[in-house]
Amino acid sequence: MKSTKFVTSEYYHIFNRGVEKRQIFSDDTDTQRFLKSIAVFNTVNAVGSIYEYSFESKKRKTIKSKKLVEIICYCLNNNHYHLLLRQSINGGLGEFIRRLGIGYTSYFNIRNKRSGVLFQGRTKSAHIDSNEYLLHLSAYINLNHKIHPFGDRISKSSWEEYVEEGKTRDSTRICSKQIVLRQFKNCKEYKAFALEALDNIRQKKTMYGEMKKLLLD
Repeated sequence: MKSTKFVTSEYYHIFNRGVEKRQIFSDDTDTQRFLKSIAVFNTVNAVGSIYEYSFESKKRKTIKSKKLVEIICYCLNNNHYHLLLRQSINGGLGEFIRRLGIGYTSYFNIRNKRSGVLFQGRTKSAHIDSNEYLLHLSAYINLNHKIHPFGDRISKSSWEEYVEEGKTRDSTRICSKQIVLRQFKNCKEYKAFALEALDNIRQKKTMYGEMKKLLLD
């Protein structure tokens, strides 16, 4: 984990990709497992594994456990992921990312009959130091799968939670999205804001790509 001192109640962009840029999500089974890991490991109570957790699920439903972090939004792509998180307790964010990395790597290695590390080095992080940054980052993460060349082929994001409220099942909602949505009149207004922000991001990526090519030429 990157040696960042996370501050409770502050927001952070957390992201990482597969070692050697390898694929870390190959199908819906993988993305659903990662999302389940997010939900299961986000507790101050010790969790051995999702397998062990499943045997105690009924008991745990009756116990309200404090969360390590708040999930604001997420995007899982072919070879990388993005999370926007708020630390809920001291040390919570680091512990959450540690559990998530170990748990998903163990699952992935067993499923694919491999061994060794899955993610490229320490998890990366960036502190969100303004509300404007928070809003634009939410758009970037929610629509991140549309920025990359593989598009919607292998991806899962919290976009539907934000713009199609009522259409997603309660069991699939894991985001605390009101910090973002309460700043807009409704979901439709947020959708328009996010799509406009996406256009700006695409333009900047195109400009950067063209400049890089000129320098290389």
